[in-house]
Amino acid sequence: MNNVLILLAGFPGTGKTYLCNMIDESLGPYALISPDKLKECYFDIYGYQNLNEKKRLENRAWKKYYEVLEGQMHARKNIISDYPFSNKQYPHLQRLTEKYQYKVITIRLTADLNVLYERQRQRDLDDSRHLSHIVTSYRLGDRLENRVEADNLLTYEEFIVRCTTRGYDAFQMGRLIEADVTDFSKVNYSELIDNVVHISESQRIN
Repeated sequence: MNNVLILLAGFPGTGKTYLCNMIDESLGPYALISPDKLKECYFDIYGYQNLNEKKRLENRAWKKYYEVLEGQMHARKNIISDYPFSNKQYPHLQRLTEKYQYKVITIRLTADLNVLYERQRQRDLDDSRHLSHIVTSYRLGDRLENRVEADNLLTYEEFIVRCTTRGYDAFQMGRLIEADVTDFSKVNYSELIDNVVHISESQRIN
């Protein structure tokens, strides 16, 4: 029986982490592997003084991500990973899933980009959001009393360009489940989870 890798993909601000936790609670246990969490961990450990240093840490975090992913595959764990995946990650993921014969399900979440920009901005301004996402220099323990003053907040134009040029809305590996989450109250999460079960059981190999 093939193990499963679920990739929660799509635009930023679509609630991927929320759905990730819901699937894990309903169908798990899964190994939950988040590129963003690894990046935040590296930022906390090493800090950065400019965006070039931040980029180098992000590259190290991605290398660690693939190492962790391979370790979990070697251990034959079912895995969920959430990120706005694009073609940049596709070759690495394909190599690992083929090597370990994992079945892949992509859940691609989409929504109106104007709605998503407002969600993204509110999330960035929330104190619970890791500060490294919105500043050009960071050290563990840094605080910003008024996040509106952060020097690396995404503008509307930057957000739209990012969402329309990076292929977030086209990424697919394995079987695809797609959902519009413009209005969270109208999303049938139970049906999404049922589709995951159906695909997992109906086709055991990619």
